[in-house]
Amino acid sequence: MMPVIMQPNSDEVRRIILTALAEDIGHGDVTSNSTIPESLEFTLQFVAREPLVVSGIDVIGGVFEALDGQVDYQPRVLDGHAVDAGQVMASVLGNARSILAGERVALNLLQRMCGIATESARYVKAIHGTGAVILDTRKTMPGLRELDKFAVRCGGGKNHRMRLDDAVLIKDNHIAAVGSVAGAVARAKASNPATMQIEVECDTLAQVQEALDAGADMLLLDNMSLDDLCAAVALAKGKARCEASGNMTIERVRDVALTGVDFISVGRITHSVRNVDIGLDAVG
Repeated sequence: MMPVIMQPNSDEVRRIILTALAEDIGHGDVTSNSTIPESLEFTLQFVAREPLVVSGIDVIGGVFEALDGQVDYQPRVLDGHAVDAGQVMASVLGNARSILAGERVALNLLQRMCGIATESARYVKAIHGTGAVILDTRKTMPGLRELDKFAVRCGGGKNHRMRLDDAVLIKDNHIAAVGSVAGAVARAKASNPATMQIEVECDTLAQVQEALDAGADMLLLDNMSLDDLCAAVALAKGKARCEASGNMTIERVRDVALTGVDFISVGRITHSVRNVDIGLDAVG
C-alpha cells in the first residue's frame, strides 16, 4: 500500500501555473489562433517515453482548467506510482486552441516533476534497509519550490526546510560571522522558541564535539569521509541526530547510509535533475 503523500499548497500551485502560462502565452498563441478553427475539438494523451515515477499528474490538470474550464482532463495514473515506457498517463479532450496553449507549460511541469520523483526514488531504493532517510535541500528551481519538494515526496524522499523560517541551520558562514560554533548556538537558543530545532553544519570532528557541547539538536556532517562519518555518529549517539551532506552520488549514498547517519541530504535530486521524456500525442 502506497503511503499518503502530502499534497502541495493549492494557492502556490495556482500561482506557479498562472505565472508559467503568462510567461509562455504572452498576448496569445498566434500559431494556433491563425491555423486552427475556433470551435475544433480533439484529444491528446500524455504518454511516458521511458520508465518513471509519477509526480504532478493532478497539477497539470490545473493548467488546462486555468485556460478553459470546459476542457476534460482525465488522469490515468497516480502520483508516487512507477509507470513503464508507453503507458498513457493522462488524456485531455476539448478545444484544440485551449489545449495547445497549455501544452508546453503542462509538459514542462510534468517532465520536471517526474524527473525529480524518479531520481528521488533511485536514491531511496539505494539505501533501502539501512534506516537512513533521503532529504532534499533548498537547491530548488526559483519559483518552483512547492512543486520540486512535492516531487521529492512522490519519490519517497522527505523534505528538509521549505524556507528559512522553518528551522535553525547554522552553517559555515554563520559560524564565521559569529566567531564560534558555541557562540552561534547560544545566540540561536536565546532568540528562538525551545521547540525549534537547531542544526549545526560541521566540517570536522572538532566542530562535531563543539556543537554537541553547545546543545545542538542535529548535526549536518558536510563532505566528511566515511571514517569521519562513523566517528561523528558515535560521538552524537543519544545526543543529536546526524545528517550527511556533500557530493552525494548514487554510487556513494549506500556506503554513507551504512555509517549510521539518520539522514542524507541530496541536492542533485532537485538542482540538476534531468527532465524525463513524456510525449503529448494526438489520438486518432
